Amino acid sequence: MSRPSNFYLIAYNSLQALGWAVSLSRILNSFVSTKSLNGAYTFAGDLICFLQTLSFMEVLHGAIGLVPSGVLLPLMQWGGRTHFLLAIVRRLDEIIRYSHYASNCAGFSPFWITYLRYTAFIVLYPLGMAIGEMWIMYQALPLIKEKNLYADFFNRFPFNYYSFVMAVLVCYPFLWLKLYLHLFKQRRSKLGKRHSKKKN
Repeated sequence: MSRPSNFYLIAYNSLQALGWAVSLSRILNSFVSTKSLNGAYTFAGDLICFLQTLSFMEVLHGAIGLVPSGVLLPLMQWGGRTHFLLAIVRRLDEIIRYSHYASNCAGFSPFWITYLRYTAFIVLYPLGMAIGEMWIMYQALPLIKEKNLYADFFNRFPFNYYSFVMAVLVCYPFLWLKLYLHLFKQRRSKLGKRHSKKKN
């Protein structure tokens, strides 16, 4: 990889790691001061939405061959999270990953960061999907129906936004499972290489 590309990836991933760390700090501060997570979005929502929108760059990185991730899986992940955040959470009310990417691009990646990057998802990913994304989408359905959200846009289709979200909820576990299994494949590949290097 060329030096400018490597420098860009270090900068991008470092900024993402810093941004998500600031978001987490704001959420924790909100929780400590209010003893509730209800105000978390007020404290960190705009920054989280900005960081998630910006992460479309990762789809482009795969498309132009800057990273070996390809396009489809990053696009599915970005699309699901962005729809959840911008269309639902924002209308109502990732630190390990980017730290690993930045340190990897810089040529030093402590094993504990790599291990966390490819292990923490086992618990966090299902929790985020089920309790975070799917549950909040389900909870938002009555409001979506009552307010007829995005009616102007969906008037050109034979279905409304409420039906669209219902279809997303039905498909979500199947699409999510594909991504989840892909992460296990990545984990075997990355941690397996580290294990085999130690043996040699």
